[in-house]
Amino acid sequence: MSKKSVRLIARLDVKGENLIKGVHLEGLRVIGDPQAYARKYYEQGADELIYMDIVASLYGRSNLKDIVRRTAHDVFVPLTVGGGIRSVNDVSELLRVGADKVAINTAAVNRPELISEVARRFGSQCMVLSIEAKSMGPGRWEVYTDCGREGTGVDAVEWARRGVELGAGEVLVTSIDREGTRKGFDLALTRAIADAVNVPVIASGGYGKPADLGAIVHEAGADAIAVADALHYNLSTMPELRDHARAAGIQVRSV
Repeated sequence: MSKKSVRLIARLDVKGENLIKGVHLEGLRVIGDPQAYARKYYEQGADELIYMDIVASLYGRSNLKDIVRRTAHDVFVPLTVGGGIRSVNDVSELLRVGADKVAINTAAVNRPELISEVARRFGSQCMVLSIEAKSMGPGRWEVYTDCGREGTGVDAVEWARRGVELGAGEVLVTSIDREGTRKGFDLALTRAIADAVNVPVIASGGYGKPADLGAIVHEAGADAIAVADALHYNLSTMPELRDHARAAGIQVRSV
């Protein structure tokens, strides 16, 4: 049994007013109303929800405020929100409408001091460093921004370490190679980042079968697991994920 309690998180990627899902963060398909899905996952016992406006950084805007405001009325677990967040003011507005934490990728890469500004103003626990990483060969991953479109030349493990030094209280690691494939998480990537930082690591991208849960926790050291595809397409439910996690010797919250 893992000693730490592992959080099971439903991830909802949003474009405009729609919940969408892609593969490798591309080829986006509309799933439905994000609020309805958020409520369903909350009622099924999700420990947290992550909302990502995945095109916000491309278009320089975010529609998330309205969605978050509505969701916060129905959902009483922590809400992490990301996409198009560029300033302390943006963070303040999202927290005001009901977000608990913010996940920042593109703007943090472009201006790393934003991490410190957010952590100082709202606390490290509020500042989640979102890393979209693509494999560049054995043991090497590059940080990508703008929903996996733009390579940065930045090493993902080094960036995780630096982000935490600057004040990030949590790291959300999304494997672009595995995202939406159902082929399992990128264990080596998650392990490398978990070993590099002393804050919780959320693994995202690739869940496909029950054995993936045990692997990402026991082999890769993840503190939380984000699932999207399997939930959206009804391949699994939150209670089933919880049962699979327990069966794999993972300590999870009782719902």
